[in-house]
Amino acid sequence: MSIFDILGPVMVGPSSSHTAGAVRIGLISRLLLKDNPVYADIGFYGSFAATYAGHGTDRAVTAGLLGMQPDDIQIPNSLEIAKQRGLKIFFSKVDLQNAHPNTAVLNLVGKTGKRITVQASSIGGGRIMINKIDGIDVNFNAEMPTLIVHNSDQPGHVAQVTTLLFENKINIASMQLYRNERGGYAVMVLETDESIPPEIISQIENYTGVIKVTYINPLTDVIPSESVAIPTNTSVIPTEAEESPKTKEAHQ
Repeated sequence: MSIFDILGPVMVGPSSSHTAGAVRIGLISRLLLKDNPVYADIGFYGSFAATYAGHGTDRAVTAGLLGMQPDDIQIPNSLEIAKQRGLKIFFSKVDLQNAHPNTAVLNLVGKTGKRITVQASSIGGGRIMINKIDGIDVNFNAEMPTLIVHNSDQPGHVAQVTTLLFENKINIASMQLYRNERGGYAVMVLETDESIPPEIISQIENYTGVIKVTYINPLTDVIPSESVAIPTNTSVIPTEAEESPKTKEAHQ
């Protein structure tokens, strides 16, 4: 047990789960998007859904999407800041199966058109779990350098990636494997003790059978915050027809 487990995170209140954890969900989702978000459709489940307005969970997730940390004094003003920066946000309540009661689903679009859907839960003490990315199970806590490799379910992919990391003296702290069916779509999630250099990420991306590679290092990654003008290419932002019909509450 560490002193963090006893005292909890340094944060703006009122709640480590509903505020600090929610900020981290937004922040890590921003890092996974690897872009400044201009559109966010955020669905809350369970306790989040019941209390997000009163506990400021909506403001906390928004603050994270803007690049704020859990101790940022501007968290209460995040919705207003989002409006100033051109970030269009929708909040709603969603129904999920077998999800933690403090769960959010974030559908994001970035300034350059990048898109991602992240399902994450706040598990207490400011800690989070990233449960799914684009509908695929990943289940990592975003506290260490994390490599996520999407690939065809064929022999050799795990050996290729782990051998490359070994050859570059990168130690694997944990590894999880998922697939939708035999011979179908597979995902490996590796947390490492050391950072993974960009040239190694590029090498993995070029392996035959690799579909997508995502890498984040929460200790060092920063997506610079900026005033985001609404893109001239409006196809970047979903139209009303593309927006989920469940979205009822908007902050624009």
